[in-house]
Amino acid sequence: MDILKRIDTKKLPWHVAIIMDGNGRWARKQGHDRAFGHHKGVDAVRTVAEAAAEIGIRYLTLYTFSTENWNRPQEEVEALMHLFVETIEKEIPTLNKNNIRLNAIGDIGGLPQVNKTKLLSTMEKTAHNQRMVLTLALNYSGRWEIIEAMKKIVHDQQLGKIDVEKLNCETVSKYMNTAQIPDPELLIRTSGEQRISNFLLWQIAYSELYFSPKLWPDFGKQDFYEAILEYQKRERRFGLTREQLKFGEQE
Repeated sequence: MDILKRIDTKKLPWHVAIIMDGNGRWARKQGHDRAFGHHKGVDAVRTVAEAAAEIGIRYLTLYTFSTENWNRPQEEVEALMHLFVETIEKEIPTLNKNNIRLNAIGDIGGLPQVNKTKLLSTMEKTAHNQRMVLTLALNYSGRWEIIEAMKKIVHDQQLGKIDVEKLNCETVSKYMNTAQIPDPELLIRTSGEQRISNFLLWQIAYSELYFSPKLWPDFGKQDFYEAILEYQKRERRFGLTREQLKFGEQE
């Protein structure tokens, strides 16, 4: 049976986040340097973004470059920054064809100026698209994001805009980079590694986790759809018992 026919489009996650891991290992297996793996990783991004849009995913967030990635060898960082500039404008026609709006989270101001300029330009040129929001986490760290939110909360408290005694999860979420995006229901990580790596630490409190053994350049539409099918098999209880959920459905 065609895997697409097995997906219940009425039970899709609104937001899927992906830790795209394995570009370097994939390249080494092919006898190439890590930069080659990153180039192939871009192809996987295009494939998965189109797959997500085609079935009706509304938000897709990709862990593109972490704050820790600056510690990688300089030649690899430079290759990644060059690849970003080379790719971002070239993808505008594809994004517009698929009605996908580009968004970004992270310390964008800390990117090289040429990268920042290209990113903001592409975001502006796709701002009218409404089918799906593709968010790139760039120069991003979950801990950094939480600290930045705390700074903003303290600042607003000092100005008398908020009462910290009345802080709740909903209020704190409004100070996160993802304030305009729902929390991801599904987090996918490729390459067989099973860790979060400082990604969306606040937002994934109740996300379903899916770990694929595939290295990111090998992760295609079929693999993405299999992750969606696995998500749809799971029972999301949010701390409740199965009996409580069934009772709620009967009401």
